[in-house]
This record gives sequence, C-alpha cells and structure tokens, in this order.
Amino acid sequence: MLDFPAHPADRAERKAEPRYTAEFLRVKGMAERGVPSAQHSLGFMYASGQGVAQDHELAVAWYRMAASADLELAQYNLGVMYQKGQGVAQDYGQAAYWYRRAAEQGYAPAQYNLGWLYAKGQGVPNDVGQALHWFSQAADQGEPGAQHNLGMMYETGKGVPQDQETATMWYRRAAEQDHARSQFSLALRSSGAEAIAWLRKAAEQGYAPAQFNLGLRYDKGQDLEQDSVSAILWYGRAAEQGHASSQFNLALVYDSGHGVARDEELALHWYRQAAEQGHAGAQDNLGVRYEHGQGVERDAATAAHWYRQAAEQGMPSAQYHLAQLVDAGKGVPRDPEAAQGWYRKAAEQGHLRAQFDLGLRYESGAGVARDEAQALEWYRRAAHQEYAPAQYMVGVLLDRAEHADPAEATDWFHKAADQGHALAQFELGLRHDCGKGIERDYEAAHFWYLCAARQGHARAQFNLGVMYSAGQGVQRDLVEAYAWLQRAGGAGVVAASGYLKKIVARMEPQLLAQAQAFT
Repeated sequence: MLDFPAHPADRAERKAEPRYTAEFLRVKGMAERGVPSAQHSLGFMYASGQGVAQDHELAVAWYRMAASADLELAQYNLGVMYQKGQGVAQDYGQAAYWYRRAAEQGYAPAQYNLGWLYAKGQGVPNDVGQALHWFSQAADQGEPGAQHNLGMMYETGKGVPQDQETATMWYRRAAEQDHARSQFSLALRSSGAEAIAWLRKAAEQGYAPAQFNLGLRYDKGQDLEQDSVSAILWYGRAAEQGHASSQFNLALVYDSGHGVARDEELALHWYRQAAEQGHAGAQDNLGVRYEHGQGVERDAATAAHWYRQAAEQGMPSAQYHLAQLVDAGKGVPRDPEAAQGWYRKAAEQGHLRAQFDLGLRYESGAGVARDEAQALEWYRRAAHQEYAPAQYMVGVLLDRAEHADPAEATDWFHKAADQGHALAQFELGLRHDCGKGIERDYEAAHFWYLCAARQGHARAQFNLGVMYSAGQGVQRDLVEAYAWLQRAGGAGVVAASGYLKKIVARMEPQLLAQAQAFT
C-alpha cells in the first residue's frame, strides 16, 4: 500500500482520516491490482490534486508503473515530470527516454516534446534533423504545436529549404485549431481585415504579443479606426502579463493624454514596470522624469542610473542624455572624456543633437583637441537631417578662409533661413546686401533682414532701419526706419542712436510725432 496513513494505537489521539471520493477509491483499487490505465489515472489524480491532496512524488510512482507496462500516455506524463522536475530531480535525458518510448508508439504530444528536446539540445544532442522528424510525425497527426514549429522551420529555412508557402500552410493548420502563436504568425503574414481577425483571435486567447499588436493598431489607426480606449484595453492586458513594450506604450498614452485623460502617475508606473524589465525606451523616459522632476522628486543620480541602463543597450537618446549629465557633473562625477565617448556613440547612430553638440565640441576644443574639419563633418551630418542650427554652422565654417566656399555656404544659410533660423536669415540678408557668394539683391536683403528682425535680431533691425531710411530695396519710409532703429538701439546697437538723430533731423514734427506714437 503506497499511501495509507499510519494508524496510531491511541484512537483518541488519532487525527481525522482524509475523506476520499468514491472515484478515487475505485481507481486506487484497480491500480493496486495492476491495471496500467488505472495506475496512470491515479498518477494524474495525484499530479493534479483531483480527489486527493496533490503529491508529485506519488504521481511519479504511479506513472512509472503504468509507463513500465508500455502505456504511452503514462510514458508521456512521466517524461513531463522529468522535464519539469516535479516529484523527481529534473533530468532531460530521462524525459527524452520516456518521450521516445511514447513517440515510437505514435503518441503525438510525446513526438512534439521529443522534437523540442532535439531542437534545444536538452538531454539529447542538438539535432535539427531529428527535431524536424518528430515535429513532422506529430504535425501529421494534427498536433498544433508541432505544426507551428514546422511553420517556423520552413519560414526560416532551418533544417529544410526555406518555403514561405509551406510555412503559411502549417501556420494555418495550427491556427485553425486555435493555436495562438500560429494565429499571430498568420496575422503578421496577412494584411487588412484578415490580419486583424487573426490578431484578435490570438489576443482573445491571452497571447501578449498579439494583444500588443492589436493595441498598436488601435493606437495608430492602422487597419482600424483610431481608438485610444481600445488601445489601452489591449496594451493593458498584455502589460499585466509583463509584456514590456505594452507597458511602455501604455505609459506613452497616459503621458501624452492622446485620446484619454492624461495621468502622470499611471505613466510613471508603467514606465517603471517596463524599465525594470530592461526596456531601453522606458529607462530613458524614466531618466528624463528624474532629471527634470516630472512626477517625481528631481534626482540627477537616479536619472543618470536609468540613462546608463538604456545607454549600455545602445539607445542613442539615452547616450546623449547621459553625456550631458557626465559633461556637467550632474548626479555623477564630471568627466569630459567619458561625455565625449557617449556623445560619439549617440552621434554615430544618427542622433541629431549629439552630432551637433559633437560639432560644437570640436569647434571650440571643449574636452577634445580643437579640429574644425571634424566639427564641419559632424555639423554636416546633423545638417543633412534638416537641423537648422547645424545648417547655419556648416555655412559659418564654409565661410572661413581655410574652408572657403561662399556659394555652398550661402546654400546652407538658405536652408536654415527657410526653417526660420534668425542668424541664418540675417546672414542671408547680409550676403544679398553685399553680394557675397550670391548676386547682390537689395529687395532680397530687405526680405531676410525683416524675417530676422521680427525675431528680435538686433543687427537685422539696425540694417532694416538703414534700408528704410535710404529707400534701399524698399520704398523710403522714415517712420519704419525710426521704429526699427529705435528697437535696435534698445537692443544695444550703439550706431543706432546716431542714425536716429539724422532721421529725426529730416522728419517734419507731425511725422516725428507719428513715429514716436508707434514706438
């Protein structure tokens, strides 16, 4: 008798005997008489705690009896116990042994599991051919997991010639049996309504990647009407399962308040959940919040910690943010050389601000040997990303004697000026005014001076005042001249006061009063 409790001699002290169901007692009696199917059933009862307290060791004992009698289901379950280490020390070799005995009898789940062990090299040599053999055996019997794995092998060409049609066929066979991963794989290979239908089937089964992708479709309005509430629903379901990208996207939705009420606290919660799982974007965003005190107490050291976590994963924005803290000695010891290294890592990945800042460092010699050629190179990289300050700086360096190319400099000033960069607008006005690198054109000079002057550029305001005074590129207008020169003088342009005196001397009292009223 394997599991009868001992009976104390003193019945007064004896504890209450467990009450067994009639079914358990019936199965137990048959098992003890040596009936293999009953031995397996009894093992299953102990394994699942069905009608009796759960006991994995007793489950293994009864499974073993039935397995030794060549009952394939017991052999399979005994293999599972060895693979999981339940009721017995984990032993992949023994798992493979028992799976093989069941597999050779044609039991599909055992064939599938044996294929996995060969695919992973657990308890048996890693052998793609054997994995393919056993997956095929199980798949032909309709085992959905094996069908899915065959689909992956044909998709990637692992152990078989790559064949996308055959991959799709196996995915579809598994998907039609409600295999969630195959439904997801079919969704990724489909488009439009079909993709959404497969995504929804997998998502409703709780498959987190499908839930994330369905959330993403609702979030972006891709193949579905944009719906932030539905996006949050599906992101949330995946996030609760620990899906880091869903946690991050959920944080972004709450952070931006796109389609829902903005909630900084929830955004912070989900950023932290994703960050602690190693999501680089969440780590970077969490760093930003600590650096600037957004929803948390400002803490540069904690910001640096999260930036570093993301930076070491190669995230360029985190590398740039970390470089700034290291450069300034905020939350970490100041280290210009280390800052330079992080700027370069970010810049080499195309981070626009890092490229620009690296250009500034080489131009000024901050933390590196001064090198205008290197500065120009990094400015160019940022300029080609349409960053106006970099376009302006390329123009500035190309204007210098050692790099002189007035025509190209003018082109870059024009690119920056078109984006509203005041310094470039003034420079372009000056070049049209003087005919430097471009044909002299007073009307164009007036236009660009005016653009810069309206943004508060003092010298543009002065030059504009002079042009209105002289009627150069624009109709003479002493009131406009007075107004712009007055602004330039107030901004510190010393020469403006002298010109104002000359203009005042030329103005009738009524016109002067009008000009003074405007200013």
